[in-house]
Amino acid sequence: MVEGQRGVERQRSAIRSAVVWDALQAVLQARRVATGSTGEPLRVVDLGGGTGGLAVRVAHLGHRVLVVDPSPDALASLESRAAEGGVTALVRGVLGDAATLGAAVGEQGCDVVICHGVLEIVDAPGEALRAAADVLVPGGSLSVLAAQRSAAVLGRALAGHFRDARAALADPDGTWGSTDPTPRRFSRDQLEMLLDDTGFDLTETRGVRVFVDHLGGAVVETEPAADAALRALEAEVATHPDFMAIATQLHLLATRR
Repeated sequence: MVEGQRGVERQRSAIRSAVVWDALQAVLQARRVATGSTGEPLRVVDLGGGTGGLAVRVAHLGHRVLVVDPSPDALASLESRAAEGGVTALVRGVLGDAATLGAAVGEQGCDVVICHGVLEIVDAPGEALRAAADVLVPGGSLSVLAAQRSAAVLGRALAGHFRDARAALADPDGTWGSTDPTPRRFSRDQLEMLLDDTGFDLTETRGVRVFVDHLGGAVVETEPAADAALRALEAEVATHPDFMAIATQLHLLATRR
């Protein structure tokens, strides 16, 4: 039973990350073409990249990745993961945060900044995005992944927690204290405005985890080939305006002006 549950969770994890990873790969390829150096590695910064789950995947594509994270334990795990993945030469971890990002990256700047799961927890999301803009070369790419408030309202309602759903709905800032483990959530308008205010031009917005977080585990576990079908469905609805509002997260891609 335990092993079966782990298998379902692995399936769900793969489905949750698929839309973002596919979009990020396309951005990296487009940026590589734009720089005119298709054989050279891009300089990628993963702000708050933690243990390097995403950084190692990016390094496997041949790019150099700098992970800036405030947790020494996470960076130690990053080093081990990079070694296991055979990409130690391409992945480097630095202790820091958005406030020290410029010093970590240096004057040469970078081609791509990944900012996933950061805006929800920092004190000043706008300052974090400005720091990202400052280290990007002109025309450089930004990938932002952030929790969406409307999906939290839906999730609580579907679970029968109607008071919590109303509290989430009523809070215009997307925060509702100790009842939510995520310190801050955003609307699509809020995120797009933040990008505009901090020097970015939005290129794409996707809804991530539109259905997978709202489904019972038995659906994926018992239906033949359900995981593949669900992954395909998530990809199809990611940019559909009728479904984006129920996505657990929003993935925004932008370029520095």
